[in-house]
Amino acid sequence: MKVSETLLHPTRVVWSVRQLRSLTRQVGSTFGHELAEIARYDPRSRWWTRLALTEGVELWLLSWLPGQATPPHDHGGAAGSFTVVRGALTERYRYPDSGEHRGLRRAGETVAFGAGRAHVVANTSVEPALSVHAYSPPLVPTREYPSLAEIPARRVALPARRGSVVVEVP
Repeated sequence: MKVSETLLHPTRVVWSVRQLRSLTRQVGSTFGHELAEIARYDPRSRWWTRLALTEGVELWLLSWLPGQATPPHDHGGAAGSFTVVRGALTERYRYPDSGEHRGLRRAGETVAFGAGRAHVVANTSVEPALSVHAYSPPLVPTREYPSLAEIPARRVALPARRGSVVVEVP
């Protein structure tokens, strides 16, 4: 599968939440069949693969068997988006100064979020799920928390892991 440079805008250094939403939505709808062909489902743990990396964005494909979930986490100061390609995912989320919210995200639905959001994403259905995720800036590590209730009100953005990472546009 080749995500075109037209979608990835390799010279764009920072992506807005709206641009991330558009990217995951377009990749999910345009390449849904190809994404399903490369996806793997592992009963021991969630599976993922990076689809693309530029100076401004990273793009991932994740598969989810029933019962698989992330721990409570944020994206270290990166904004993000995900589109459910197949199945359904439940997202529990909150921002530091708000209560917890929940949403069921079905195939074709996209969620985009700013840097302050922490969440848990899970496949609570009986069918496998597949999703495309994008983050900007890229290569920012996630932070895990014991629960969504324990997210501190003030968090500092984490630095990107640039180092020896090669920027790729497959």
